[in-house]
This record gives sequence, structure tokens and C-alpha cells, in this order.
Amino acid sequence: MSTGYQHTGRLLDLDAVQAFVLVADLSSFTRAAEVQDTTQSAISLKIKRLEERLGKRLLERTPRHIQLLPEGVAFLGAARELLSAHDRAVAIDVREQRSLRLGIIDHTAAEELIPLLARVSSHDPTLRVEVRIGASSEMLDAYDAGELDAAFARRDPARRDAERLFVEHCGWFAAPHWSPSPDEPLRVASLSAPCGVRANALKALDEAGVQWTEVFVGGGIGTVGAAVMAGLAVAPLTRRGCPPRAVDVGSRFGLPPLAPIEIAAYTRVRDASLKEAIRIFGAALRNANTRL
Repeated sequence: MSTGYQHTGRLLDLDAVQAFVLVADLSSFTRAAEVQDTTQSAISLKIKRLEERLGKRLLERTPRHIQLLPEGVAFLGAARELLSAHDRAVAIDVREQRSLRLGIIDHTAAEELIPLLARVSSHDPTLRVEVRIGASSEMLDAYDAGELDAAFARRDPARRDAERLFVEHCGWFAAPHWSPSPDEPLRVASLSAPCGVRANALKALDEAGVQWTEVFVGGGIGTVGAAVMAGLAVAPLTRRGCPPRAVDVGSRFGLPPLAPIEIAAYTRVRDASLKEAIRIFGAALRNANTRL
């Protein structure tokens, strides 16, 4: 079956094909360079050479935007198939399926988590990915106990194995038409302890002299979001973790500002392929954060 591409008589460079797929997935030369542990200029050169070999331009790059051209959209599926076939060929003699165990802070594990994990899977379809979601302290404890290969959690400045990824901004989120009762303590919904965002928020209320009562405690970010959208209470959440239609009502009702939290990646993995999968997930997570 014809693909519509000019036959050049030369094999494609798999590293360049992977660079193209990363740029397409992450919409960023910077993030693709981080994953491949190289520079933006090196990624640009790889894609330029790939385009020369194909005889087609694949993408349009501007200072603020990357757009796949029709030829790039057509080539992306074939590129994924090529990389997948290569991975299967390399793994054909591997008797044991490899696993990647990830721990993610619940305030960061929002709706885009599944597509982010899909990018890791497309990088290596033979990889079995295990995901654990919980409080930052729980994820770091599991990581230190050797139960996780990587943890994406709050940055601990005292640790040298923490690679800073991005900042999560926090706020007081409620349903659009929610308002506090002037004659009652502030009704608060939050994640169950231990939760750093919850602890910081309740401390901020106490220091500001705001009377409060905790009326809902959820075991996951989804349950807290449901309580918020049901109008039960206001909740201290990250912008990533809040429900899509929730609004930040902190300034409207004079609630104390909440400090942001820094998210870092923790890993001691040495296997090159697993390290790259972790970098792909971290880059995708950071890229998603910049679009909020």
C-alpha cells in the first residue's frame, strides 16, 4: 500500500522518528529535548533531516505554537507503528515483562492523567505501567521503601534526588453559585489527612481568624470535587485538581491566599528505556501544567 511519501532509498533514523513523535505528543521542542536528554537545536536538526529523507515538511513551528502539517498528521500514525515494531523486535527474547511503577500526588493526578500515561505506553507498548495515587508523604514513603520506580510528589528541598518539575497553584474552589453563610463557620471540604494542601489551608484560616468547620472529607480528589460541585462546601485545591466548572472564590469572599506547591520527580532508575519513559511522563505532566 502506498503511503504517498517519496522513496529516498535510505532508511529512516529511528531516533529522529522518535523525536518527531515526542514533539507531536508534547507540542514542544523543549519538552522533547528534555525527554531525549538533548538540546532543542538537536531536536530541530533531527526533524529537519527526517523531513529531508521523507521529502516532505511535517510541522510548522512558530515562537508560540507547533502545528502538524497534513503530511505530519499522515506520517504520525506510521511513525508510531514503526517505533512499536522496533520495540517488539528488541523485546522478542525478553521472557519477563518489564514494569514501571509510578506514584503520583493526588492533587496532580487530574483528568489528563490517562492521556499522559498513553504517551508512555506508545513509547514502549511492551511496558507494564503500575500507578499509585495518594498523598505526597505516602508516595515518598513508598518510593523510599523501593515499592515505586518513580514518584511525582511535592518537592523536598532537603533531598538531592528531587528534580523540580513545575509549580501547582492553589485556591479556594467552589461551585459557580456557591456562597458562604454569614452566620455560620466556613464550610470546608478537603482530602483526608495526610494532605499538605489541606494542612496549609486550615492553618491559613486559623491565622486569618476565619471560623471554619470541615463538613466533608474525601479519600480522593474526585470525591472532593463532587462535594464541591454539589454545593456542600468550598475546598482548598490545586488548579489542576479542581473540577472543570469550579471557580476560585477566595478573593471574592476574603479567604486567605494559599501558597503554591512545587512538584518534583524522584527516581533512581538506571535502565535507559525506563528512564526515558519516566522523562516522557514528567515532560508531559509539566507541559499539561503550562496550559492551565
